[in-house]
Amino acid sequence: MLNMADGLARLGALAENPVVRTLAAAFEQAGFDLAVVGGPVRDALLGRDTHDLDFTTNASPDDILRIVTPVSTAQWDIGRAFGTIGARVQREQVEITTYRADSYDGVTRKPTVEFGDTIDGDLVRRDFTVNSMALQVPAVKLVDPTGGVEDLIAGVLRTPADPRVSFGDDPLRMLRAARFSAQLGFRVEEATAEAIAELRETLKIVSPERIQSELVRLMQTDDPVRGIRVLVDTGLIDEFLPEITELRLEVDEHHHHKDVYEHSLTVLSQAIELEHSRHPGAAPDVPLRIAALLHDIGKPRTRKLEAGGVVTFHHHDVVGARMARKRLQALRFDTETTNAVATLIELHLRFFGYAEGAWTDAAVRRYVRDAGDLLERLHILTRADVTTRNKRKAGRLAAAYDDIESRIAALREQEELDSIRPELDGNRIQQVLGISPGREVGEAYKFLLDLRLDEGVLGEDVAEQRLREWWAARG
Repeated sequence: MLNMADGLARLGALAENPVVRTLAAAFEQAGFDLAVVGGPVRDALLGRDTHDLDFTTNASPDDILRIVTPVSTAQWDIGRAFGTIGARVQREQVEITTYRADSYDGVTRKPTVEFGDTIDGDLVRRDFTVNSMALQVPAVKLVDPTGGVEDLIAGVLRTPADPRVSFGDDPLRMLRAARFSAQLGFRVEEATAEAIAELRETLKIVSPERIQSELVRLMQTDDPVRGIRVLVDTGLIDEFLPEITELRLEVDEHHHHKDVYEHSLTVLSQAIELEHSRHPGAAPDVPLRIAALLHDIGKPRTRKLEAGGVVTFHHHDVVGARMARKRLQALRFDTETTNAVATLIELHLRFFGYAEGAWTDAAVRRYVRDAGDLLERLHILTRADVTTRNKRKAGRLAAAYDDIESRIAALREQEELDSIRPELDGNRIQQVLGISPGREVGEAYKFLLDLRLDEGVLGEDVAEQRLREWWAARG
């Protein structure tokens, strides 16, 4: 719970930040007000790290530029039309914006830019009360016209104005509610959640790129599951990722299958735990986390009730990979992320055959070859995919995966497993067989690669002999 005495002390520390002090002195000397606004104020009160300093002022953009130029090493005015001037002050990038009093047309997210006269008017137009606070400097005065401090104490996300008006102005704020819920561990206030459910279709005016950006920021939090539940419970996720809602398959009286939705959220949480334990301090692995969330999206489309009441999901890995690729492309994800997620989903079941019977070295090599540079992510996803409450089964699967990782390590030392390739390249294949470039060279290369995977390192002489025998057998 927020301790106000500690929070106010942290606000004082924020005011003493060298960047804040420098700008506060410059604006005071020029006769203008200045305040730190939004996230840094919220985070200071909560005792979180503060970064990405944003300021608001009654100075015009021209005045802002004039004031910051002597105390900064670089300036940019790309946001001048919106009242924003950027600058680099003491090696830190900041943005300073003139008080705003925008209005929206309800058709696009683009506001009609109007500069305001008061800081209170600027704050009440923002997304949530906890982001609608400002710290005036150098006076060190907290400005909180919408009850942000009370909501911080209560752990609640609420819009400063009627949520229907706020989300009607900018539907992206609905996605931000889910993200801040995950980021801060706050609950979304009931009326705010009801407004999201009511207005969810207005998300259509938001570009796929902006939706993708908010989804990525949600997945970067320590507990994205909380935000995903907000999206699913309000129905907002159906506007851009309906496959998640479809995971909530009806559980019949005979419990023919697990709750795939809850299983997927558990896999995501376990994948994040493994991320932290295996790679402490590393940046959040967004492709891995998306793959964990989506790894079973092929199940609803492949579900089949077999004789004897057995439910199967044959090929849900392959179907799910195709579905994920299509969805991520629609959200304008980059090719690298899309390929990584689709490949992880397609491979996520491969290991379970190993648990049922020891693999040959050839099978281990193929596992490594198919995973490529996604192998560590596949290790994490596969381990996270074990959500059984049967401790004996869970222990057996964990031991089996420990074994496969140790075998991969041993083979890697012996055979340079990360760079498996045939012992003869395309040029040498053409020389040995006396053929020209073409399809037959590719077929010969594949034969040698399979040979390398199945039998390990043979040496060039043996590989050449086996190639000649294969070629002769082709007639």
